[in-house]
Amino acid sequence: MALAAGGYFYSHRVAKLTDKDTIVLTDFNNKTADPVFDDALKQALIMSLDQSPFLNVLPDHKVSETLQMMGRPGNQRVSMDVGRELCLRTGSKAVLGGTISSLGNRYLIDLNAVACSTGDSLAKEQAEADSKEKVLEALSKVSASLRGKLGESLPSVQKFNVPVEVSTSSLEALKSFSLGMATLKEQGSVPSAPFFERAIELDPNFPMAYAMLSVTSANTEQPSLALEYASRAYQLRDHATELEKLTISGRYFRATGDIEKQMQTLQLWETDYPRESIPHNNLGACEAQLGRHESALSEFKEALRLDPNSTGHYSNLGMAYLRVNQLEEAKDTFDQALAHNLDGGRLRQSIYFLAFLHGDDSQMRQQVSWAAGKRGEEDLLLSTESDTEAYFGRLHKARDFSRQAVESAVRSDSKEIAALWKAGAALREAELGETSSARQGVKAALSLSSGRDVKTFAALALARIGDASQAKALADELRRDYPNNSLVKLYWLPTINAAIQLQANNPTAALMELEAAGPYELADPPRWRQELSTRRT
Repeated sequence: MALAAGGYFYSHRVAKLTDKDTIVLTDFNNKTADPVFDDALKQALIMSLDQSPFLNVLPDHKVSETLQMMGRPGNQRVSMDVGRELCLRTGSKAVLGGTISSLGNRYLIDLNAVACSTGDSLAKEQAEADSKEKVLEALSKVSASLRGKLGESLPSVQKFNVPVEVSTSSLEALKSFSLGMATLKEQGSVPSAPFFERAIELDPNFPMAYAMLSVTSANTEQPSLALEYASRAYQLRDHATELEKLTISGRYFRATGDIEKQMQTLQLWETDYPRESIPHNNLGACEAQLGRHESALSEFKEALRLDPNSTGHYSNLGMAYLRVNQLEEAKDTFDQALAHNLDGGRLRQSIYFLAFLHGDDSQMRQQVSWAAGKRGEEDLLLSTESDTEAYFGRLHKARDFSRQAVESAVRSDSKEIAALWKAGAALREAELGETSSARQGVKAALSLSSGRDVKTFAALALARIGDASQAKALADELRRDYPNNSLVKLYWLPTINAAIQLQANNPTAALMELEAAGPYELADPPRWRQELSTRRT
């Protein structure tokens, strides 16, 4: 009988997860009187589970989308009951929930993973914390143990298991960070930034809060500020999980422009987390920056295959098709994005470029009209329209659209991008031989911002109008301040120096300068960078 009972138990025990299964994460059930646990513990659990290359947590955007299909608010808190319904609707395998309760000065943490189809428990873990300060430590331990019970191998758990409290030991900072992530998802970069700033006030050594501020700064076209935050996050990377280190390092090398090191980081990311779309997308952006567009196309395809719900993936893939002259494939990609209700300024700019190649004036105007009044989108399309007008020789209109682009960026508090539009317009004036207008444009741009890309365009414009001394001064600053920036070293400085030599009537010297830039002739200049991916945004 004992043997029969054992055989019955073995045949009916609940199977563990596989690396193809998805789990739904619920909000913590907070049975204490302390509201700090409401958001902080779920965020801590996310940070712990995200380290796993094995577990596949249903992405936030899919949770929100499915909740809305269920007739619920997209930002509704997810209980176990709601989580199980989400699980069934999304074809996931399990729902994972947590509970915290207080026992005097002690705290009890329970984690429970349930099969959504049957309600059977897949794995349970429980731990006690002696005090509030020990709660994160206890949660880290039980989440690591739960990963093993759900099917992840012991070597994997051991390799990718940095306790959450290493990143931050402050529950208050974690709560603010969680609110920032939710706000970023629902409302965008500008309203989310104060939450990340508050997280840093509460814990000045919280690396991912700095990393996310770098993201919000980049999203609002403030590359200098993005570099400042990325540098601080990089300095603190030892206070991070292995996945966070990859995220932080990739963003830092992107911000500094060190493409070689960024690619090394992304290749390691691809190896450790083969199901992640992010490293493929960002590696594609690196390849495109270097002018290797066939390689970029391959990476962008893989990124979209892994995550078909990213606007940036569609935009980047479509632009890669354009660069290799596959226009029909580009159109199909953009159409698919819009059919999936994915939209954004970069996607609209990409559609604009396709319309330009087809000579479709109506389609181009539609994209500019779409952007009208949209913060952070309008200036991009206005500047693109200014280039089109200049291309056709309608200089008065080109200047007017450039002026509007600058004013729109200033209204959006994006002075650095406003300066970039101004510097780009100045370079155009220089190429047209409008020396006085070019010089005035450079001066106005540098008064708005002294950012790297602004200085780059300004230096090239000054070189083209024969102002060698100021062009050299700016080039020297670029060389000094950005010694590891790949495109500054290999593309921009040779181009600026060649322009100086041309104006000095030294064509042979100019050609020698350009030899270094030759292999990167098809490289992307800063204004047309690909959209980067970030986790859970």
